[in-house]
Amino acid sequence: MFSDEAPEPVTVLSDWRKSQQSERESRACQTRAVHSDEAQIQTTSTTTSSTQTEPQDQTSEQPLQQNHQPGPPDLKDFLQRIEETVITELVKNARGHAFDGFQANWGDHSQLVSCLHRLQHPIAQERDLHVTSVSWTCTGSVIACAYGRIDEGHWGTERSYLCTWNLNSQSLRPRQADLVIDVHTAITVLSCHPEKPALIAGGLYSGEVVIWDTSRTQDPVLALTGMSADSHREPIYQVAWVPLQEKGEFGVLSAGSGGRVLLWTVDSEQGRLVLKSAYALIQQQLPHNSSISLKAPGSSNVGVTSLALSVWDPDTFLVGSEGGLLLRCSFSSKTPAAVSTKDQTVTLRAPAVFSFRPHSGPVHSIHCSPFHRNLFVSAGTDGLAHLHSMLQPNPLMSLRVSETYVFQVEWSPTRPLVFAAATGQGEVQIFDLGRRSLRPVATIGQGTARQAATCLAFNRQSSHLLAVGNMDGTVGVWELSADLTEQNPRERSQLEQIANQVAE
Repeated sequence: MFSDEAPEPVTVLSDWRKSQQSERESRACQTRAVHSDEAQIQTTSTTTSSTQTEPQDQTSEQPLQQNHQPGPPDLKDFLQRIEETVITELVKNARGHAFDGFQANWGDHSQLVSCLHRLQHPIAQERDLHVTSVSWTCTGSVIACAYGRIDEGHWGTERSYLCTWNLNSQSLRPRQADLVIDVHTAITVLSCHPEKPALIAGGLYSGEVVIWDTSRTQDPVLALTGMSADSHREPIYQVAWVPLQEKGEFGVLSAGSGGRVLLWTVDSEQGRLVLKSAYALIQQQLPHNSSISLKAPGSSNVGVTSLALSVWDPDTFLVGSEGGLLLRCSFSSKTPAAVSTKDQTVTLRAPAVFSFRPHSGPVHSIHCSPFHRNLFVSAGTDGLAHLHSMLQPNPLMSLRVSETYVFQVEWSPTRPLVFAAATGQGEVQIFDLGRRSLRPVATIGQGTARQAATCLAFNRQSSHLLAVGNMDGTVGVWELSADLTEQNPRERSQLEQIANQVAE
């Protein structure tokens, strides 16, 4: 029914492939001919150099161990025996503090002082005004200078100036102050704020206390006391910034020839100083002791000419008087002063708690040691600097500073045994109590009585700088050598020995 059959093959030719082959074309592309050149260069001459060390000594190449000679037989035993003792002493020295703060200085100490700047305000000099006070700002870069008079003259009617210079400024001009503030009467004293560099407190001959803000260009007067029943009525001889109980707040303490010491707070919004505490020094209420007589002629009021704060005891301050009295006082005194308090808004208190042996003339300056709580130095018209202990009425020692007045004394901020004194002879004498001789170790200036050194101030930020105000209207900025600024290892112990002496 079914059978195999082999049919003939059928071929179908592709028309598409033929059409593609017919359309195929050949093309070619070639770049332009590339030309090349070869060049060579060669130096005209050559030089060959060589070097060689000296022939080495063959014996030096031998190991050191081969030349090592055995030590004495007892050396090894000795080293082993003292090893523990030596290590113990080294550890003890490492833990000691004998040389804390000591820094070796290998510089040239042949010149103890040198003058860096001579600052002046030409207008003040033309009017024959004197530099009455100088003070450094808390940054240590700006020096403030007050002009007035220290001799007889028309203080109350003569205008004066407050000038400042920035010593770090590249545009410093010694004969042109950076800031000049006109003041209606003589400025007797200045004190820069301990934390705010723009604030300066000043006392005037009229009895006013003023605070200037040098950052205010239009009206630099921040606050002032004015003339009221609470304010001073006589010239101000001292102002100082006092930390208050409120954290970070400072008041201004002022003292004048009227016998009052007043503590003010700053009301910057009202532009005035508000009286916080008031103290009066009255002859009848001064403390007495068996060896000292405090009799003084004249008024019962004790005219205050100098004042100092204790950096160790915030309740203690010292005052010196026109009659030479030297008193230790307390802020916390509750004893009412024996004086009329009519129209007074604050009760006057009697602050004196201890009296020292008086000077033979007015006390111009007192300064408490920053390195010992019981030591202070005082000076005045007798030409002597008296070193006192807070615990003894008689001075521990007295040094002859000048044949004329001593206007100011101040301890070095870095050397416990060093202090400086400005004299009426135009010189600043620098003393070092650690020396066997009690003569000055350095003297600044060789002026005459006409160019008396009226005031001075150490720079607490740059301890090598000392500013000196002069009667000729100039302010000298002096650089101190390392001998006068770097503390010796045993200096504090020497100061302690002096403080423990018993006065004769």
